[in-house]
This record gives sequence, C-alpha cells and structure tokens, in this order.
Amino acid sequence: MTTMPQPSLSVRSARRSAPGVLRRAGLAPLAFGLLALLAAGAQAQTLRWSSQGDMQTADPHAQNEIITNAMNGQVYERLVSRDRNLVIVPGLATEWTQVSPRLWRFKLRQGVKFHDGTPFTADDVVFSVNRAKDPASQISVYAEAVGTPRKIDDYTVEFQLAQINPIFLQHIDLLFIMSRKWSETHGVARPQNFKDKQETYAATHSNGTGPYVMTSREPGIRTTFKRNPNWWGKFDGNVQDAVYTPIANDATRLAALVSGEIDFVQDPSPRDIPRLKQTAGVKVQEGVENRLVFVGMDQARDKLLYAKVPGDRNPFKDLRVRQALYQAIDINTLRTKLMNGLSLPTGGVTPSPLGAYDDPQLETRLPFDLAAARKLMADAGYANGFEVTLDCTNNRYVNDERICLALASMWAQIKVKVNVNAQPRVLMFPKLEKLDTSLYLYGWGGTITDAETAITPLMRNRGEKSVGQYNFGNWKDDKFDQLAAASSGEADPKKREELVKAALREFRAQTHLIPLHRQMIPWATRANVTVQHRPDNWFELRWASVAAK
Repeated sequence: MTTMPQPSLSVRSARRSAPGVLRRAGLAPLAFGLLALLAAGAQAQTLRWSSQGDMQTADPHAQNEIITNAMNGQVYERLVSRDRNLVIVPGLATEWTQVSPRLWRFKLRQGVKFHDGTPFTADDVVFSVNRAKDPASQISVYAEAVGTPRKIDDYTVEFQLAQINPIFLQHIDLLFIMSRKWSETHGVARPQNFKDKQETYAATHSNGTGPYVMTSREPGIRTTFKRNPNWWGKFDGNVQDAVYTPIANDATRLAALVSGEIDFVQDPSPRDIPRLKQTAGVKVQEGVENRLVFVGMDQARDKLLYAKVPGDRNPFKDLRVRQALYQAIDINTLRTKLMNGLSLPTGGVTPSPLGAYDDPQLETRLPFDLAAARKLMADAGYANGFEVTLDCTNNRYVNDERICLALASMWAQIKVKVNVNAQPRVLMFPKLEKLDTSLYLYGWGGTITDAETAITPLMRNRGEKSVGQYNFGNWKDDKFDQLAAASSGEADPKKREELVKAALREFRAQTHLIPLHRQMIPWATRANVTVQHRPDNWFELRWASVAAK
C-alpha cells in the first residue's frame, strides 16, 4: 500500500514530542493547523476523535489489528456482536443452533440492507467467509476455524467444521460481512494484499450494513462517518457525524483535546494522565486492555538479517541467549519510569490471564538478574555480546518507541548493542509479514480472552491454513505444537484446560517470546462527551453522546 503524505501536525518520532501537554505557546502553530483540519466536523452531535495512528485499510479482511478492526466495525457487521460487557449477542444473525458437535446453523436477520441499498442475504455470508480465507487475508486463520459455510436458503446458513471448535462463536465474531455484489462490481472479490502494497477500491471505500457510513477516507489525514438512517439496530448515543484525525505527536493530540478542538483521545500518553485529571473540562477513564506487549526473535535463520554476530551465527537459536535478554529487562523500572504505572508486568504469554485459567505459575516472570543474564550470555559463547536491529512501531502501542529505546539501554548491560528501527505500523507490519526482521516489538490482544486466539495464529509452527500466521520469529517447537493442536479440537473443558496449560508451560520454558506487560488504556474526553470504555480498546460510535455545551 502506498504511504500517503502525512499532515504537517504528524510527528513520526515520540522523541520529538513537546514535554508538556499544556504548554500551549510552543504548540500554537500546530494546533491552529489542526483546528482548520477539524473545522468541517465541528457541529452539533458531531464527534471528533483521535489517536496516534490511523486505520491501515478500509478492507475489513486485509489486516487484523484493533484500530483498523474497530474503525471498520462502525461500518461492517458480523453475524454476532458484543454488548457493553463483551457478551456475545445477535448481530446479522438472530439465532443459532449447534446442530451437532461439528455443525452450526444460523438464521439471518431479514430486511437488512447494505449502505448502497443491496439486500443482505446468505449469499453475502458465504462469500464473505470464503473471502476471509484468502491467503492475503490477515484473519484467514479465524475464517478457517469456522469451517465451510453453506447456504440453505436466503436467510439460513450452515457451517460444517472439519473438527470441533471450542470457541466457534468467538471466531464467528471476528468475521465481517461484505456485499458480494458490491465486491464483485468493484473488483475486490479477494482481499487487498497489504504486505505487497496492493491498492484496491475496498482499501478506501466501504459498503457495510452497520450503524455508520464511511463518507470519506484520506489515509493518514482524516476519515469521516455519518449515521446510517436505515440501520436495523438501536442507537444508544446521539452522534450523527464523526471525524477521525490521526495525530502522531502526543503533546499536540492532548493540546487539541484540552482546547476543545477534538472531543475524544483514545490513547493519551501515560505521563500526561495525572495532569489531565486536574484539567477543567476533561474526563479520564482508565482500564486494563486485553493485550500483551512482547518481544519476538528470529529463531529460524542460521544467520540474522540485521545483525553483526561473531561467527555469523544466530544467537537467538540458543535458549540461553533468549533467557539472558529476558532477565536483563528491569520490568519494574519500565513500569514506573516509562509507563507511569499504566502497565501490568507479566510473565504470561496470553493477552489475558484468563487464557491461562488464572494459573499464577503461568503468569510468573523470570527475575530481573543481570548477573544471571551475563552468565547465560557467556555460557552461550557471547560474553562480548553482538549487535542487532530491533524493529519497533512508533504509533501503535502505548510508548512503543520509548519501550524499544529503554530495552536497548538495558540490553547494553549484557553487551548487546541494539539499533532501534522505529517506524509507523503501516510500514512495519508488512515487513513482519515477510519475516523481514531479526528482533521486534509486537502486541497481541482483542476481545477474546481464550488462549486459542493466541495459540494458533501467534504461537504455533507456521503451517497450512494460516496456522502460525503471526509467528514472525518462525520458531519451531513440535512438542508445543502437538499440545496446542490437540487443545484446539478438544470439546471436554477439563481435558482442554490441561492441554492448554501444558502447551503454555512448554512455550514459556523455551522463551520463544519475551513478555513485557499488559498495557492499560486510559481514554480522555471533553466533559460533555460520553463514551463506553471496553477492555479490548474497541470504541463504538453508536454508544457515544455529545451533550450541548
């Protein structure tokens, strides 16, 4: 995908941020530019919101990350949905039945139309699920997990599974429904191939059944929405129009909120939260996000792509080196000094501790121990260290670039020289998809707390039908893979729990990734704005309200 020019107010590096959110004098030129950009949306019952990064694409099957999914989720819908407490409720399907262990039947909602007026039918469901299975789709692993869709009649669809899926409904909740007619008319019957920078009509246009219509899309600049007057559901808020403007610079984004130029910031910087709580006209909501932030390593190549290592070896193939990097991380300093307390350090490898059945042994971190880390490095033959590049986003996770810089400083204590390569996620994510990395910072999470949605796409050996699709370190662990595969098809809850725990114990023992923390997500709004905070960091426009000032 071609990177669009950024607005002048976007600052790619966090290091260029102004030190204080309320130091308005130095930010005035940027703020005025932002004001002009947002002026078109400044009217009654219009919500103007922002975060540091933009959605990557309007194609709902091309990419899989929360900002992109949530923005597409204002336009597109699934067969099922989530209420305010994340409970699965009817969506485009009104009811469903598990006919047998491997067969599900859905009754579709009648009278629903896509935004262009085309009626919604079973043909669209079958088309969408099959489209999502395309190798270019970043949600293909979930589409594969729901089996083969089959139209019974215009408003009945069945799913035949190859094996039992213990979290079938939660996988169905990840699949957006598109119009078959619209997709075929505009040449987008297949998803956009994002990693190869393909441009398609669906990347900047949309046609869903959802509560809002996307009226314009300017990547990196602005995306606008208007309420769908023909939506079948109920609006709990009063927002008629919405304007989303990505603002990379933390201080500029917060200054715009404080001045009233925008109404809602989805990712205020942790260091600014205490000050924001004391700021007139601003409200702050806090909560733990269901998301693990971690470090991954290339464990497959004999020689790293971006490194200088004695003997041209791959040190990450050695468990001792992986554990040394882990034990050289002062996680408490990271939490208190960098994250301002807005993170929960963990040794777990699932987005939520619920994924590990709240087992404390599966949450315990390896201790911070520089002496032990240095000994591990020496035992592995790297007493004098090596040099490597750490790939990192600078507009995706809370303090992502700063985390990478902090890690570089910590790993220097064991003589590992780290060059931080920070870039926007629109550039980094395709890079990771091509396994074009040696060491990287990444995050994993979402609505589902079950371990399955991390085990199969993120942790398993890379294989067929998108298994291990996000295993960018390309590690191979056959013992873990066998346990994980068995857990994915086990219907008995107790047996499945035992399999999941055994798999996670093996994965942790091999340190295939280095867990850091589960991030906490504060949301900040103007005092007259009401939004519903969710632990998956998913924002629903239909629940938002803007009161008269």
